[in-house]
Amino acid sequence: MIQSFDAFDVAVSHEPMAAEAALTDGVSTAIAELTQDVGLEVGIWEHSVGNSHASYGSEVFVILEGRGRITDTNGGVIELKPGVVGVLHEGDDTTWEITEKIRKVWIVRGS
Repeated sequence: MIQSFDAFDVAVSHEPMAAEAALTDGVSTAIAELTQDVGLEVGIWEHSVGNSHASYGSEVFVILEGRGRITDTNGGVIELKPGVVGVLHEGDDTTWEITEKIRKVWIVRGS
């Protein structure tokens, strides 16, 4: 059966980011898992204005709104703006510098 969702209309609720991940005060994130199907998980994620540090699993994402930058310890940079498609690899050690709240669709392999 086919599925769809409107990524702009999905409700999310922000929670403060863990102290060890937040690099600036007041950083929050929100997540909503939309589906687990065909071996993939798909969801919406938001990050408030501010800086954070993270290491995630492998992921493909599309920025819907907002601006910022992701850098990694290997010198990689992704400039975030609407329409950007990014790829993160398991173990990438990243810093997120968000200047305008971002909202993204993420896609990962199902567990």
